[in-house]
Amino acid sequence: MIEVQNLSKSYGSNKAVNNISFRAEEGEILGFLGPNGAGKSTTMNILTGYISSTSGRALIDGIDILEEPVAAKKRIGYLPEIPPLYPEMTVDGYLKFVYALKKCKLPRNSHLGEICDLVKISDVRGRAIRNLSKGYRQRVGLAQALVGNPGTLILDEPTAGLDPKQIIEIRSLIKKLGKNHTVILSSHILPEIQAVCDRIVVINKGAIVANEKSAALATGLSDCLSLRIRVEGSEAEIKKLLGGIHQIKRITPLREAENGVHEFDIEPKKGEDVRREIFKKLASRNYPLLMMKSNELTLEEVFLKLVTGDIYGGKGVE
Repeated sequence: MIEVQNLSKSYGSNKAVNNISFRAEEGEILGFLGPNGAGKSTTMNILTGYISSTSGRALIDGIDILEEPVAAKKRIGYLPEIPPLYPEMTVDGYLKFVYALKKCKLPRNSHLGEICDLVKISDVRGRAIRNLSKGYRQRVGLAQALVGNPGTLILDEPTAGLDPKQIIEIRSLIKKLGKNHTVILSSHILPEIQAVCDRIVVINKGAIVANEKSAALATGLSDCLSLRIRVEGSEAEIKKLLGGIHQIKRITPLREAENGVHEFDIEPKKGEDVRREIFKKLASRNYPLLMMKSNELTLEEVFLKLVTGDIYGGKGVE
């Protein structure tokens, strides 16, 4: 478990991180997002003990990273954006080196064998790291983070530079690791965050501007869950029929998608779910409902709203 309490970091008069707090629970994959210069890298460096904070605390399983750095770091597996590999070493030699460096007490051969099986590098253990593909090197980087079986994994841009197949494989591996570890995942690839993470924290200008479950983040930025529907039938009749649903605030005809088929935007009253009522009304008059989809914001739209200050009722970011 990771807990950040009122954390701040200043460089002279510049506050890179300004009094932020969040938690990553055991067994949770937390996505950490922010534009360049937002304070994301500074926060990650404090969590891994690379730099110290100006004030506040960063706790790893209840241990303060600043007050007890050795004990705290034993509980962290860290994969930086550029994995700390030695190209001239074999995979096996490198992992044995990391094992010794971390002063790991687990049975060496069986422990490293389990890690290699988990990240699927057992078939390249005898090869020099310089001869591996980028995808395999990234897997070796993950393997070194897992040596010692730390409860917390901090992964910085773990799929940077990988091809689509490798990205899918690494995402799948991270989801598997999330079942038994606390994972903080930093990435600029928003679909990756959406696909993998249980919770998303967004930092902007040194402050936390969102801390939500992934599924709830877009909903929290919308006044209501609007819908787009496509129905076969008379546009005027359909609009009149759906206008009889009292939970609907506004119906906006959009276009004739094909001959006799019309699209509408449906805006329900706040907090109302009108999907079933729409279906019932259209079915009662035999109007075929050909499409119904949510107009919920994409993660990209959510991110842009948050970092430009247009968030939660237009309050903006202080």
